[in-house]
Amino acid sequence: MTSKLKLLVATSAVSVAMLGANPAFAAGTASGTDITNNVSVAYNVGGVAQTAETDSDTFTVDRKIDLTVAEVGTITTSVSPGQTDAVTTFTVTNTSNATLDFGLSAAQLAGGTAAHGGTDNFDFTGLAIFVDSNGNGTYESGTDTATFIDELAADTSATVFVIGDIPGTRVTGDVAGVNLTAQAKESGAASTEGAVVTETTGANTAGVDTVFADGDGPGTETANDGQHSAGDDYTVDAADISVTKTSSVLWDPVNGSTNAKAIPGAVVEYCIAVANAPGSATATGVAISDTIPANLTYYSTLATGPATIPTVIGVISALACDGTGTNGDASLLQESGGTVSGNLGAVAAGVTETLIFRVTVD
Repeated sequence: MTSKLKLLVATSAVSVAMLGANPAFAAGTASGTDITNNVSVAYNVGGVAQTAETDSDTFTVDRKIDLTVAEVGTITTSVSPGQTDAVTTFTVTNTSNATLDFGLSAAQLAGGTAAHGGTDNFDFTGLAIFVDSNGNGTYESGTDTATFIDELAADTSATVFVIGDIPGTRVTGDVAGVNLTAQAKESGAASTEGAVVTETTGANTAGVDTVFADGDGPGTETANDGQHSAGDDYTVDAADISVTKTSSVLWDPVNGSTNAKAIPGAVVEYCIAVANAPGSATATGVAISDTIPANLTYYSTLATGPATIPTVIGVISALACDGTGTNGDASLLQESGGTVSGNLGAVAAGVTETLIFRVTVD
């Protein structure tokens, strides 16, 4: 083997080794790029250098269509019963070697296991898809209005919001799964959604051919079809509020506080207990409104009353309705026009808040 041949063989071996390493590219060289390779061959005849022979070859880089849809975050989207415009967020990344438009579609699961392991058991309403117009990652109604991705350059991403309304009847642990699918479309005209990209079939041509290289996702698409999808889900986190109302006779004009009876002039204490079950979401803005029935008159022991009647009224936290609590907040108790009201504020999971007020029997 001549030294020249050895060198050629060695060089070829290096080239094969480099090809075998299969370096990872994202977009890579832009489609439509012409790559020209020139070669020059020098030689001698009878020891005299001859004019070198040259040639060149040009080919056009074809278009590789690839994309990735991914959920933003790694946990389910927590929602409340009755919540409107609940948002789950995705990114669509163009890993093609060309600028593209992307069409968007979303489909709710019909049962089965959702993206984060829960069992899909309800559909939300008002399903809509919008593209983040200003790149701040937050859905803004009236600002984010585009429904397709326009002119997305190679190796760049766009944020997409899937929104919907949660029925008010859903309870803690209910799950609604959804898949977002993006499909490659032709670019070219700004603010106009292009036609669906089609793959080139048959032999390689001299022009720009198109090859699909996308992966599979949880939606209805398959690998190498110019589409990709990802899933997310909504999980309902609801408060589990129960209300218990009781009454007890504290005092009457005949028996006093001993074995008091509900005779005219008697003082009766009402207790409204609001409990939020353990493991539930915190209930906020908890407000009580109680209309005093006929034959009763609102009565406050803070101003006057028999000394034997406990003076604790108002909002009592986590105490039984026995009138013996020490942390009553009378400022949270209001009466106007025969209606008693009280704002309990937030009631956390596993907590009971009570409202205590008194009336007299007419």
